[in-house]
Amino acid sequence: MKTRCLLVDDEPPALEVLETYVREVAHLELVGTCGNALEAFGVLQAQPVDLMFLDIKMPKLLGTDFLRSLRHPPQVIFTTAYREYAYEGFELDAVDYLLKPVSLERFLKAVAKASRPDSSSAPAPTEPTPPASPDAFLYFRIDRKMVKVVLNTILYIEGLKDYVKIHTAAGPPLVVKQTINGMEEKLSESNFLRIHRSFIVALDKIRTYNTRHIEVANQELPIGRLFRPRVEEALG
Repeated sequence: MKTRCLLVDDEPPALEVLETYVREVAHLELVGTCGNALEAFGVLQAQPVDLMFLDIKMPKLLGTDFLRSLRHPPQVIFTTAYREYAYEGFELDAVDYLLKPVSLERFLKAVAKASRPDSSSAPAPTEPTPPASPDAFLYFRIDRKMVKVVLNTILYIEGLKDYVKIHTAAGPPLVVKQTINGMEEKLSESNFLRIHRSFIVALDKIRTYNTRHIEVANQELPIGRLFRPRVEEALG
């Protein structure tokens, strides 16, 4: 089943770029293009949409305010020329945000983060990510020093806007000047899973979970609404 996409942007050139990209991806289907949030609301009322590419800075109604107004929004990838809006986008559980001008490579990366829509046939099983090597580590700058952190000691990572707090089994949390998105990229090949705009967990440290929460080291961490499909896929 194809992913039904809606493009919302008040700049025609930006819409043209995204429309071209959508048409080049076999599993994406373009259901409409809109110049503002009010037009997009009409489309959402008229037909199903799985994934919405939503500009943030638009006349009449900001994309972020529009998303807040929706009771049952589709997955959203924000597009913006203003980096300062990115944090607010992730506060709203957006799948990703794209800075204009959007490259095809970055577009494809964002689309890959979005889950496929439900279908009658079960998705092919994915191979679990192998645990990190006991010797695997990363260095982080903390208090003007480079501190070695062994990946297998990490329990979970908490995002704090421009900083992250690394909770480990080896001692007190470490505060690092790094965005959680940057941390997710650093750990993309390891045994970690983004479950929320503010949390990344070590898969082998999960004790219990349900549809809304994951327990790690006696801490109950929320599962973000738009992260739920990838969590369900990873945990089976």
